[in-house]
Order: sequence, then C-alpha cells, then structure tokens
Amino acid sequence: MIQGLYETHIQVRDLAKSVAFYTEVLGLRVAHRDPTRPIVFLWIGSGKDYMLGLWQEEANFQPRHFAFRANKEDILNYAVDYLKTRDLTPYNFLRDGIEAPMVFAWMPALAIYFNDPDGNQLEFISLLEGEGKPELGVLSYADWLKHTAL
Repeated sequence: MIQGLYETHIQVRDLAKSVAFYTEVLGLRVAHRDPTRPIVFLWIGSGKDYMLGLWQEEANFQPRHFAFRANKEDILNYAVDYLKTRDLTPYNFLRDGIEAPMVFAWMPALAIYFNDPDGNQLEFISLLEGEGKPELGVLSYADWLKHTAL
C-alpha cells in the first residue's frame, strides 16, 4: 500500500518570510495559497511528486525535522557551499563544528543539516549503496569508505 511519503507539514512563525526562504533560497515552488487559512503548499522537485505545507502558528510553536532527498555527489561536492552562499550554516549530525556530511552507517546514508529561519531542522540525505553497518554508528564519509573497502 505505502509507496513513499508524499507531503509533510511544518509550523512557521512568519508565513511570508518562510515562503520566501523555501522558494527563493531553496528553490521550491508555490503550489497553493489557502485564502481562508494561514497556509501555503509548496512543490518539491520538478513535478508534483512531493509537497511541503507551511502553517503559520505563533502559539504552541514546535520546530520539526525533515529531510530532502538529494544526490550523493551533490551532498559531497556542493551542499556545504550551496548552504553557505545562501547564508545558512551547515552542520553534521554530531554538531562537532565540522561542516562536512556524515554517514549513518545503519542505513547507510550520507547527510548534512541546516536550519530554516524558524529553527526547523532540515537535512539533505542520500542513501548509499551496500548493506548497513550499524556497529559503526555515525562517521565521516572517508571513514565509511575505509570500512566498506575492507
């Protein structure tokens, strides 16, 4: 029955500011503005395969986390610069001050994080080929390659 995740919704404090961030900074496209409620739906990607809903909510605001699927090479070669040129601070899962993607060995997947203006934690993630190695935890891509070459 379930073939994937079509949409997710997050709370934002300032709808106009958030729409500008997600469209102008990250390149999503407006799908629909609801004239009766403070909500905007955005298309992710080139088609209508994925959607993000932005709900303005000032009371009981709860930052969330979600991940954008991305290409491994883009994450390795461009993601940090992409984020920095948009005045976003990239960080890895360990938040150790190293601005480099990390590998979740159990999946395995490569990921780098950043925040939107409301503190929602966003992620670029790419599944890696091969079997997971949960015993390795979270490690650099270079260390992942060393362990998978064995």
